[in-house]
Amino acid sequence: MAHAAPATPAPATKRSAIPAVTAKLAVPALAGVVYGLWTSGIDRHAGPITGWNVLLGVVSALVFAGVMYGVHTFAPRLPRELHAFAWAAFAGISFGFLYSLSDASVLKSAGLSLVVTAGVFAVVFYRFYTTED
Repeated sequence: MAHAAPATPAPATKRSAIPAVTAKLAVPALAGVVYGLWTSGIDRHAGPITGWNVLLGVVSALVFAGVMYGVHTFAPRLPRELHAFAWAAFAGISFGFLYSLSDASVLKSAGLSLVVTAGVFAVVFYRFYTTED
């Protein structure tokens, strides 16, 4: 009777950390580009594109991407309440800035930002609370 030799396991390949690092940088960069385009589009009020619109879009994109990367990097080290609050504050401030560019009143911008912040906090806190080890 012929028996097959036991199969030897393939040598373990070392997984590269490049995809994780790329995603960690690419997501804020892509979101920053979208936010910057959106910002410059709202600011021009259906008028011609000016240098100030482009400058506002570029600066907004850089700040948004930098803060998003910072929150994505440092917020997981916080307790779940502060972790959720960091994301909620980021979302509320980002929304409030965009809404304020539409010539809405300061009170309306602040009020809607608080509503967005509360909603994001509730959803994100629920997610962190239910998925905690």
